Amino acid sequence: MGKLAMKDGLLHRLSKKQSGEEVAQLVLPEVFRSTVLKSMHDDFGHLGLERTLDLIRARVYWPKMAVDIEQYIKNCGECITRKTPGQRASPLHQIVSSGPMDLVCIDFLSVEPDSKGVANVLVITDHFTRYAQAFPARNQKAHTVAKILVEKFFVHYGLPARIHSDQGRDFESRLIREMLKMMGIRKSRTTPYHPQGDPQPERFNRTLLSMLGTLSQEKRKQWSQHIPYLVHAYNSTKCDATGFSPYFLMFGREARLPVDLCFGTSPDGSNVG
Repeated sequence: MGKLAMKDGLLHRLSKKQSGEEVAQLVLPEVFRSTVLKSMHDDFGHLGLERTLDLIRARVYWPKMAVDIEQYIKNCGECITRKTPGQRASPLHQIVSSGPMDLVCIDFLSVEPDSKGVANVLVITDHFTRYAQAFPARNQKAHTVAKILVEKFFVHYGLPARIHSDQGRDFESRLIREMLKMMGIRKSRTTPYHPQGDPQPERFNRTLLSMLGTLSQEKRKQWSQHIPYLVHAYNSTKCDATGFSPYFLMFGREARLPVDLCFGTSPDGSNVG
């Protein structure tokens, strides 16, 4: 069960991570459990059991919570009817990175047009942290790629040391090559021998499509408005490959979520002194 402690009149459970660090989970009354489940699963892109369990367990506790969460997800109508089946990722082909923003992968994802006719998403993934961003785009032209990179990515995260892409004509255009050269960013691409490239963007693309598939029919017509929230949900949950959330590896702390403001919890369990 772990030790119990009172903080500001609220009961908390004290436990330790594998690292030995002590964390505090708010002991959640039964009346609030459905609210937390909805917030951390339904409103968070209908992520799978392990990701949802990690998100909730980092903040709150109640007896047999793992069983309750598993049952909730098993009975989730959106997950049952709309999620796409998982696929095996292609093997990694000697693509390595040594830290955040050392290597950024870019790729286009084509989806069903929304009500405004937008049918493309420029996906940008930091190779080391798995941190991803997805930007709706009207086309896949080089000018569009350059504009998104500069105005929506570089100004927020800085310049990467290298950008990797497939052999798409617009990714290899003179405009992109000259822009990256001017900024001191090296460019690499997949080879004809390994056209599937790096599995990380492919993996994220499948996850994003799966999350988009859980949107209601009405929301799917405006998917471009919902995509930032779905991507934030992905970035805020633990990645099996690294053991950390992409958000944590990119920024050095976990993201504060609406449920934290609602219940006064901390994403890293540090709310008890």
